Amino acid sequence: MSRLACLAVPLFPLAARLRSEPDLLDEAVAVFEGSGNAARIVAATRRARRGGIRRGMTLPQARALMPKLCARARDGECERAAQESLLEAAEGLSPRVEDAGEGVAFLDLAGLERHFPGARPEESVGRARAAAAERAGLPARVGIASSKLAARVAAETPASPTIVAPGEEAGFLAPLPLARLAPEAEVVEVLGRWGIRSIGDLARLPRNEVASRLGPPGRRLHERARGLDSRPLVPRLRPPSFDEGMDLDWPLVALEPFLFVGRAALERLCRRLEARGLGCARLEIALRLEPDGHHLASIRLPAPSRDVKTLLTLVRLDLEKRPPPAPVIGFRFAAHPDRPREAQRSLFGPTALSPDRLATTLARLFALLGPEGIGSPAAVDGHRPERSALAPYAPPPQAEVKPEPRPGRGLLAVRVLRPPVRLEVIAGGDREAPGRPLEVRPAVEEAGAKRPRIAGRVRVASGPWSLEEGWWTDDGADREYWDLELAGGGVYRVYRDRASGEWLADGVYD
Repeated sequence: MSRLACLAVPLFPLAARLRSEPDLLDEAVAVFEGSGNAARIVAATRRARRGGIRRGMTLPQARALMPKLCARARDGECERAAQESLLEAAEGLSPRVEDAGEGVAFLDLAGLERHFPGARPEESVGRARAAAAERAGLPARVGIASSKLAARVAAETPASPTIVAPGEEAGFLAPLPLARLAPEAEVVEVLGRWGIRSIGDLARLPRNEVASRLGPPGRRLHERARGLDSRPLVPRLRPPSFDEGMDLDWPLVALEPFLFVGRAALERLCRRLEARGLGCARLEIALRLEPDGHHLASIRLPAPSRDVKTLLTLVRLDLEKRPPPAPVIGFRFAAHPDRPREAQRSLFGPTALSPDRLATTLARLFALLGPEGIGSPAAVDGHRPERSALAPYAPPPQAEVKPEPRPGRGLLAVRVLRPPVRLEVIAGGDREAPGRPLEVRPAVEEAGAKRPRIAGRVRVASGPWSLEEGWWTDDGADREYWDLELAGGGVYRVYRDRASGEWLADGVYD
């Protein structure tokens, strides 16, 4: 016999709102639905209920009882995000989870007793799921039974977790009022004339007699009253993205108040990603504008990240670059997840750089310098030494063992100067090298610039080496390269542009 657990959040519209605004937990808060004088209370906190606020009251009636009542409208974005968070808390234990809507989730407990050894494994399972929902900001109750109906009813009881033993579903449901089965109105009217008030009263009636008089609805209701629920568990498909957002009670025009509200949403989003071992690879921003406008933006991160400060900085820079044209009355952040980079720890070598810290650093550089300023240098096919391009940065995996140094002859490395340093060169020489540089000095003194000052008598000059590239284009090159060692120290790579006769230094040998 299969065993099912039900996670149910009491007063779900209120719980979803308090999850987005935790500062209201100790206040008298009521959530209403509708507008104007027709707005009615759907849920209220314990402090508000002590003041006389009840479900079904109109908002003016509630304010008459409590003038300082903090009223919030039902927020579809908050409730949708809270429902996703509840389902993720359930998926942390079982891969088979059904979304029953409105703060209710069912999960299959088959095989989970092996992970909770002891005398009461189901009670341990229930407590673990309640704690997971509590960490997600949702006060959930847990019920466990062999049918969805019994598990749902058990989850609605104050004691949590409530466990219905296999085969005792009918006895558990018997004393409960008939309304707990949510029967159809016509069936309720007929059963009321028969004097049926509880679920047990209906279960004691002959099955065939109920089916012949009430038809298929009566037959299904009778089966549920006996604890038989033929509805199977329908696992949900996991969403490709994680969303957080809310509707604002007043329009926001300035950026700072919006970032203050958005930071809390990003924190909830990152907690959900962390619980699944994922990072945000692309962040989508959807703003609802007053009165009926929309503003969309998409931010692609160089590496999956869960750093709230980094994501908030990216949102700030994007909105500063493209501000919304109207006041914001609602928002939604959608994180498209990906697996963060993994690194194997080394027992004997140096500590490898944390992938999370690397992703955070890359994202901040990406935000400051833009997508065109971040990457790894890559060679470009051509003859000019300064030719290069930026490729996407992907660090190689750490070597398992330290590689042996390769034998070499101590080759020099060239540090490229960008842009090249303009020089004045005194040239002379013999017949073999009539343009041999004899002395160099800067053509222009750059005050305050952190540029090398190349000046002095030339001790050794190697060259010339001719380079000609793209002579058929406007930006072609016709150069004469020299390697110069100066008397004051330093070895430089310089060239003369044959078209203009100008001398430039474009590299330093280290």
